[in-house]
Amino acid sequence: MDTISKQQRSRNMSRIKSTNTKPELAVRKMLTHYKLRYRLHLSDLPGKPDVVLTQKKIALFINGCFWHQHQNCKRRSEPKTNIEYWHEKLQKNIERQQNNILSLKELGWKVGIVWECQTKKEKTLDDILRSILNA
Repeated sequence: MDTISKQQRSRNMSRIKSTNTKPELAVRKMLTHYKLRYRLHLSDLPGKPDVVLTQKKIALFINGCFWHQHQNCKRRSEPKTNIEYWHEKLQKNIERQQNNILSLKELGWKVGIVWECQTKKEKTLDDILRSILNA
């Protein structure tokens, strides 16, 4: 059983941001440090990637470890209440993103995923971004 009311839970969930999150800002700061130009949330691309490097034709998704169920990550927690709803919702998030990645690749885009946990340490984020940019 949930320890707070449905109204309070709904209020809490509605306050979770989908843009300009800390992980997203960390990635953007690093890209700016590299002196790369980028665009945000291009709606004409499948999945509206979080960051798009149009000159290099690279689309980046910055995934929350919970929302996209990052394998072997401590932030991946399983909800304890309303399990069926959450399982279905999180599974749909994963499937939707896989379809969007396939669509982007078919359009000739290179796609990179940066996980929330990878943005916590600057060195780790630097290594991840350099591997995506140089692959």
